[in-house]
Amino acid sequence: MASKQKSKRELPVQLRKSLNPSLYQINTRVSTYDLGQTLGRPATLDDVPDAYLDRLAEQGFEWIWFLGVWQTGTASREVSRKLPNLQQEFREVLPDYTTDDVCGSCFAITAYDVHQDFGGNDALNRLRARLHNRGLKLLLDFVPNHTALDHPWIQQHPEFYVQSDEAHLQQQPQNYIRMDVGGKPTVFAYGRDPYFDGWSDTLQLNYANPALQDAMLQELKKVSDLCDGVRCDMAMLILPDVFERTWGRRPESFWPKAIAAVRSAKPEFLFMAEVYWDLEWTLQQQGFDYTYDKRLYDRLRDGLARPVREHFLADMDFQRKSARFLENHDEPRAAATFPFEKHRAAAILTFLCPGLRFFHDGQFEGRTKRVPVHLRRRPVEQPNPALQDFYDQLLPCLTEPCTRDGAWQLLNCVPAWENNWTSDCFVCFAWHSESERILAAVNYASNQSQCYVQIPFPDLAGKAILLRDLMGAETYEREGSELCSRGLYLDLPPWGYNVFRLTTSAPW
Repeated sequence: MASKQKSKRELPVQLRKSLNPSLYQINTRVSTYDLGQTLGRPATLDDVPDAYLDRLAEQGFEWIWFLGVWQTGTASREVSRKLPNLQQEFREVLPDYTTDDVCGSCFAITAYDVHQDFGGNDALNRLRARLHNRGLKLLLDFVPNHTALDHPWIQQHPEFYVQSDEAHLQQQPQNYIRMDVGGKPTVFAYGRDPYFDGWSDTLQLNYANPALQDAMLQELKKVSDLCDGVRCDMAMLILPDVFERTWGRRPESFWPKAIAAVRSAKPEFLFMAEVYWDLEWTLQQQGFDYTYDKRLYDRLRDGLARPVREHFLADMDFQRKSARFLENHDEPRAAATFPFEKHRAAAILTFLCPGLRFFHDGQFEGRTKRVPVHLRRRPVEQPNPALQDFYDQLLPCLTEPCTRDGAWQLLNCVPAWENNWTSDCFVCFAWHSESERILAAVNYASNQSQCYVQIPFPDLAGKAILLRDLMGAETYEREGSELCSRGLYLDLPPWGYNVFRLTTSAPW
């Protein structure tokens, strides 16, 4: 992120809205630290360069997620600085890290007010206005499951938290903590995913208490005044079945009433859920606009075409509400997980299917080190020019009218000749609108593959069809009737791909 420059934009523009939007995630702590190093002083949200925002708008993004803007406290930060497993993780990312680099988890929140280090709520409001002037919308975090260890509610409303007894503390010290509340020792549960030990820098909120639900709804409404949408951290943890299985008490459903309450005042407000365990559809049914599609990521990482193709057989309502990604602040960097050729093929499939296209700061440059959310500094890494060139080609494909708002379908691929099994290695999509057709084809395998991909456009028959690759320099002319009857022949190298624009010329 470069230093701040004067923008030529003065008048607000209409906020972008498409069926298949793109989102860009920015680690606020890391970005402002880098900016401060350039400026020679601590940077705030006011210092985010206009030229940087201009660039994101030019790349076609609709949503910008500033991760970790909320106020955090000292107690949770001290936990982050002392845990041996975290220190080992920090050293792997930053061999020269010091305790000053450890700011504590941005999900251990003490208040839904913008951190004083970033300039407070006023600076966020100014940043949001600058985003809106470019047609961009602001996404922020909402953490429903837990708070920091030094949140004011611990003293003011200890009943808002899951409490236990000394026996649980002695049996499971990794999941419970004793704290002083008004001079009385009280055992609280750490915030927790039921499959892992507790997050010892947080305390678990008790959704079986209706008063806590009311209080969290007010927090959510407060957040909704500061942004255009929220990404809800580990949103499935407070579902009644999950909460009861974890804590032995069953709450009322929170999400349907909370989402309805916010949207009664802000109908366009967006909700995105971080969710796992095949609970994506459940949260979509409860009102979420988008849910993480971790299953697609896992299948792409495994490198087998058929499971990826089968994933795209899901109902279109589900697909439209899926957030597709190759990396984020939780997952390893894509450039470290996927070899270069496989990375490109996986990106074509991830971002040229329907849903929310979710990118992470540093992905385009090929960063390989994932920065823990407890750190404010990232290592210096050299950009990968070949990967940058690839994304420079891919992003314009996502701004095509038909890939933003057109109709999508998974295409059938058949063997190019008898007993040629490699047709099973292909995953192919078609996008179309009234005036545009795009075909994306990927050989998602480590071997050369051939197939005929069946084209679903019968009106092409009898016409000369020009296929121009938007991701390369290839151009082909084919006879439309043959495309409609036999299909388009493809012969692609390992992890090869094409993104063809189909246009018609004179009758064949």
